[in-house]
This record gives sequence, structure tokens and C-alpha cells, in this order.
Amino acid sequence: MLKTTLTHPDILRVLARAGHHSKILIADGNYPASTKRGPHAEIISLNLSPGVVTVAQVLRAILSAVPVDHCQTMGIPADDSYAQKGEPPVWQEFRAVLAEAGSPLQLEPILKWDFYQHVESPDHVLTIQTADQSLWANVLLTMGCRTV
Repeated sequence: MLKTTLTHPDILRVLARAGHHSKILIADGNYPASTKRGPHAEIISLNLSPGVVTVAQVLRAILSAVPVDHCQTMGIPADDSYAQKGEPPVWQEFRAVLAEAGSPLQLEPILKWDFYQHVESPDHVLTIQTADQSLWANVLLTMGCRTV
């Protein structure tokens, strides 16, 4: 039995073949996963039913398995109606997951259209589609290096 909390065989397969700078998207239930992805990316659907599973749950599992250099969120354009509401509450949950994992990473918002461009990179290897109903709950991870 694996010691990591991540046990999904297809996710582990992709992560094991990925390397430094590879990008992993953990997408909420609203993300257009079939059209906004890199040319080499696999999609793994974990969207069982509304709210099951969440981006934060997947983030926790991924952080237990691989080193991560960057954790980027989809930022809200100023002309979006949600922008007036301030930061999405789910971002605080992501920060709590990072802290729980002992990660020094900060969330790095990237405006929506730039976020899509980052995802469409040839370095994007995996999209994990969740059923998270939180708004603006997409997270793009950049894998780091194992140093020990």
C-alpha cells in the first residue's frame, strides 16, 4: 500500500511521468476542461456529483505526492461582476491546505484569459476535473524538483 494520501492510479501514472515545470490543473465544475487544455494533457474526471470531489480535496492529495513550485489561481477580471465581491472564499481554503501541507507557497492569481493561456501550454500534462461548485476555484500547479 502506498504511503501517500494520493492513491488514484491514473493520476499517479501521469505524475510519475511528469517532471520539473509540468503543469497540473485542478479544475472546478465550471471549467471548460475539454477545450481549455494543453496539447499533451490528459483529463481525469473526478466529478461524481455536485460538490464531490472538491478542488481543495484534490489539492491536498497532490501536495502529499509531488513537490510543487507554484500554485496559481484563476484571477477575476475587473470587468467581471464577481470582482466587486472581493476575493473568492475558496481561496482561503486553498491557503489553509497549503499551510497544512507545510508549504511555503503563496497563491498567485493570474487573470482569467492569461490563466487559460498558461493551461494551454505544452507543459500542461494533467487536468483533474472536479465537481467543486465554488466560483473561481481553479488551481494550476507547477511541479518542482525532488531534491532528496
